[in-house]
Amino acid sequence: MIAAFEGWSDAGAATTTVLQHLAELIDAEVLHAIGAEGYVDFQVHRPKLIFDDQGERILDWPDTRLYGKIQRPGAEPVDAETETVRRIDGTPVTDLFLLAGVEPARDWLSFAEEIVELVDVWDIDSVILLGSMFSDAPHSRPIAISMSSENPARRAETGAERSTYEGPAGISTVVDLALAAEGIESLSLWAQVPHYVHSAPSPKATLAILDRLEELLDIVIPRGALLDEATEWEANIDRIAATDEEMTQYIRRLEESRDANMAAETTGDALALEFEKFLEQPRADHTTFAPAPGEPGEPDAIDGADEPDEDAPSTDPVDDGDGTDPGAAPDASDEPDTDPRG
Repeated sequence: MIAAFEGWSDAGAATTTVLQHLAELIDAEVLHAIGAEGYVDFQVHRPKLIFDDQGERILDWPDTRLYGKIQRPGAEPVDAETETVRRIDGTPVTDLFLLAGVEPARDWLSFAEEIVELVDVWDIDSVILLGSMFSDAPHSRPIAISMSSENPARRAETGAERSTYEGPAGISTVVDLALAAEGIESLSLWAQVPHYVHSAPSPKATLAILDRLEELLDIVIPRGALLDEATEWEANIDRIAATDEEMTQYIRRLEESRDANMAAETTGDALALEFEKFLEQPRADHTTFAPAPGEPGEPDAIDGADEPDEDAPSTDPVDDGDGTDPGAAPDASDEPDTDPRG
């Protein structure tokens, strides 16, 4: 099962976009829902009024939903040309579960217990928890991915480390520890997203997470439009940086710092240092929404981020008249209003 939660640990909407992409590829359907009542602050994550298949108006609550592929008797097998998640031998993956929701506002322990029970009922043998955080990462370099696990066997198998981070935690950490307490194998993946691109989704980070999932699960995941989106994302930032010398110099310093440390893998210690650095400043939560019934919804751009350091440039996206979306470029002048890490 692959799990991600909108909110604190979803910088650049990187993790929720991973779930959306996978759900579309495997034609996932809702298998179970953990009701939002008692967990979610509805003034932050409001229910949505929608029309169902019969044309009736209904409320779509921000529940946490388990998605999977339903095998129906007599259904046509997936042909070789269909884009779907496949094993290395080419056979379609049919036992992949996805858990999508928003980070609860209260009763985290009870929420984590419901997820543990869900894992047991559906006979899920391992869980991968996804997270993304804003950091001093240059957009022009590969997105760094950190792996950690509480399970010694999982660490030996994957090369993950046991996290040494101490500080404020998100719901994914609470779920991770609850799974470990019940002896359920779990692994946490964290992607580092450039903090100066805080107002737009980060398809490059989404691709980096998908790359790592392929390696871990020995599967093949079609990338679809994500490759073009990541290229455009990087080009938009380059284009705006080229018009701002201060921003260009700042990004160059980040690149030099990253290049100087390329010989060393990103470790749990390095991730802990990133957490400690950014958690020195106060944050507030942000508003997102849960997927609609039956299909994971496309996440909104995260409009909050870690506050850039004092050397970071202040720059606004500029419409250069070439038809590109300036909103996809960095805007470091807005004061960030959330901390996405957990």
